[in-house]
Amino acid sequence: MTRQAVSSSLDAMAIDRSEQDETTVGAGPVRRRIAGTDLCVHPLALGCNAFGWTASNEASLAILDAHHDLGGNFLDTADSFAAGRSEVIIGSWLRSRGTRADTVLATKIGHNLDNPGLTQRSIVAAVEASLVRLGTDYLDLLYFHFDDKTVNLEESLVAVDALVRAGKVRYLGASNFSAERLMEARVLSALGLPKFVAAETPYNLVHRAELEKDVAVVARAQDLAIMPGFALAHGFLAGAFRTKADAAGTARGQLAAVYLNRRSLRVLSVVDRIAAAHTAAPASIALAWLLARPNVVAPVAGAGRGDQVLSLVAAAGIRLGRNDLIDLDRVSAH
Repeated sequence: MTRQAVSSSLDAMAIDRSEQDETTVGAGPVRRRIAGTDLCVHPLALGCNAFGWTASNEASLAILDAHHDLGGNFLDTADSFAAGRSEVIIGSWLRSRGTRADTVLATKIGHNLDNPGLTQRSIVAAVEASLVRLGTDYLDLLYFHFDDKTVNLEESLVAVDALVRAGKVRYLGASNFSAERLMEARVLSALGLPKFVAAETPYNLVHRAELEKDVAVVARAQDLAIMPGFALAHGFLAGAFRTKADAAGTARGQLAAVYLNRRSLRVLSVVDRIAAAHTAAPASIALAWLLARPNVVAPVAGAGRGDQVLSLVAAAGIRLGRNDLIDLDRVSAH
């Protein structure tokens, strides 16, 4: 199957999915189950990479409060975000609000300077350090932040197996892994080692090719939950940066500036039009498109202020029509 055929097939499956109700709605907020687990998460994973970096302690707590109050329960962080400060802030919030039991907590290891890589020693030390910073005795979802090709994958999985048996890690995910390594990991899981249940990789309307080339196909075959990272392209798809002047002077703006080109601005224009038709924010539409994609469970997106969280969480309640999806697919096709 050619790359173009794969992309067309994924687009067709996404449109079919949009006409189904794959979220679980009970008496409480909308939840989606991560296949192969008992984890039920809100369809928006709150990205916490700004905590302790561009978001102050006070702002970070306000963002967490807003997310929780709006029905969110899924937090995504890493031991390398702000050199561990993100985890410290989350830990403080969990303790002060008494929300640990209601929160699905995901963190990533392997990129922290104190415990780099995915050797057995680094994994064990990194998890122990994250547990201390987060003020908890278990992680719901542990990601390998990056694929460490200097280490035998079996060694890494054996280390996690010991942590799972000790009750310190519940489930395992892969971040920024290739399709080939995901397949290798599934072979090793057949030997009784922990399997990946989720894959996090950059994916959004202006960054599709990396995932759709082959990772999406493997995820579908393995029933892996896809958690799109940088779901709003550093704020570009939220409409926060439309000119070079908008992007100047801020850390996020510098990251988003790469999308200030004709193709990406055409994508944003279509997002704007559909957002106006739905009386929604552009961010909500960009996330709703992701939620209609095959195997996507919860896009990862962050906020800089508490009042920005509503447009993220609101995506779960937006039902894009067939024509909306076709227009977004066409303008963003790679």
